[in-house]
Amino acid sequence: MTAALAEKHGTDAPAADDTPRRPPTRRTKRERAFDDVPRWQIYVPLGLYLIFTLIPFYWMLLFAFRPAGSTSLVPWPMTLDHFSKVWNERSFGIFFQNSMIVGVATLVATTLVALSGGYALARFDFRIKKGFMLGLLCSQFIPGALMLVPLFEIFKNLQLINSLGSVIIAETVFQLPLSIILISGFIKNVPVSLEEAAWVDGCGRFRAFCAVVLPLLRPGLIAVGSFAFVHSWNHFLFALMFLSEQDKQTIPVGLNTLIGADSVDLGALAAGGVVAAVPVVIVFAFIQKWLVTGFSAGAVKG
Repeated sequence: MTAALAEKHGTDAPAADDTPRRPPTRRTKRERAFDDVPRWQIYVPLGLYLIFTLIPFYWMLLFAFRPAGSTSLVPWPMTLDHFSKVWNERSFGIFFQNSMIVGVATLVATTLVALSGGYALARFDFRIKKGFMLGLLCSQFIPGALMLVPLFEIFKNLQLINSLGSVIIAETVFQLPLSIILISGFIKNVPVSLEEAAWVDGCGRFRAFCAVVLPLLRPGLIAVGSFAFVHSWNHFLFALMFLSEQDKQTIPVGLNTLIGADSVDLGALAAGGVVAAVPVVIVFAFIQKWLVTGFSAGAVKG
């Protein structure tokens, strides 16, 4: 029609664009209301919250890098004496190694057991399934301190006291309920028809799971594994209760040894805190995208 009008009037009109256009994206009422809010009402509270959150970290870095006896609010000239002291004189190298062993072993054990348990809850129906899920949820309300005495007796009979294995087992057991629930919810989001197609092609259940389902569970596995690692890395109670020898202790217990009865070496304590925080910061820096995706996807169903 546009071309016909152009020919009638003797003018050159642009050709009609037959490219299909996307319909405009619908915006919710909340999103439209957000446009009317002045930006300073958003950024000022966020900035104040950020400052409130970062001040303790800056204070820790200040004492860690500032020379002993200095009262400057800027860590200059910087010194590494406190790090050398805690790493060599206070055996933080051994504490770091023990914490890494506990964290990695807990990550692997929790992920493997939660993967099998979550798959069973997501794909199979059995008589006590609802009761089992209720038990997993209720177990989250039991504080770990109530289980110290029974666990100590069990590990004592198994001759696991003063062994990193006792801490790994305890951390894994207390991480499993939440991990199984998250993995189960994530597996429910994977259509069972994908597995059925693999079964038709001749794959067994295990092979179909490894080839079809497992690659789609990466965000969920990263979320569960990172949560287990960070919790076991920072947990103080189990390591204090089950490990009494210094060469078996972990970083949280090692930090506690830096606090004396009459005085506290703030520089050494801050340096130990930096050493303890570095692995956690690195983990979250690399996996934050998958972490948010995994927790949100695992909470959709279940």
